Amino acid sequence: MVDVLINLLVPLITGLIYFFIAYEINNTSKVRKLMFGDIGYKKIAVAFVLFGIYFISRPLQNLIGPHPWPMIVNSARQFFLIGIIAPAILVGILNWLPGSATESKALRVASYVVGISVGIIFVLANTMAIIGSRVIYSLNFITIYDAVWASGILVRTQLTLIHLFAQLISPVGFFILAIAYVRHRRHTFKLSQVYTLMTTKWRYLEWSLIIIVISFIAAGAGAFFGRYYTYLWTIYFVGGIAAGILQYHSIKMPLREPPADLQKQ
Repeated sequence: MVDVLINLLVPLITGLIYFFIAYEINNTSKVRKLMFGDIGYKKIAVAFVLFGIYFISRPLQNLIGPHPWPMIVNSARQFFLIGIIAPAILVGILNWLPGSATESKALRVASYVVGISVGIIFVLANTMAIIGSRVIYSLNFITIYDAVWASGILVRTQLTLIHLFAQLISPVGFFILAIAYVRHRRHTFKLSQVYTLMTTKWRYLEWSLIIIVISFIAAGAGAFFGRYYTYLWTIYFVGGIAAGILQYHSIKMPLREPPADLQKQ
């Protein structure tokens, strides 16, 4: 049952949370869209949909069949995260915050070129690393498979390093850049006296990104110093749930606090 929970239910719950957040973003009031820009809101909504697809497709990796299917699905999902989702989130955030002058075709192209290049490296390493599959749970009509890595210590270490280095660039590196930009905008917002809760909203955005980064680094460190084990990646699913809840709270917050005279009533 633990295998079912970790491999099936946790990813499904995480994906549904992100789809729900995207839905809430699309229902955001016109006033908030004026503050952030309608295009920026659409980009953020798309980013959450993409992340939802990434999370919710995780069970396919275990249910679709034996080798090479777990490797194929895993490679496709990770390429999607590294080459598409992470650049989309970075570009979306850079063009979401008010007063931003970062809308640049060169920036968008560079983000996706780097992400796609790193994604290709990850897929090539993944293809060399995974040599088979094993059954980790079977009951009636449900059979859960897990990938089996190459057994040589040197080969495993080298391929693990390539895996982790690729993910350190994207998504971790891209998210760190997004965190830095959000923090910069939060401390330089000129209308903080008018829109009193804006910096608080951005603080939630910043911390949601920090949680995701920490969860990826923690899972990667566990894989490097311990064993490249499927259950380690539950760390960033849990981190994704926490980050999604923070973002949902941020989106539901108004742009400013009620006037002082209303607060006293």
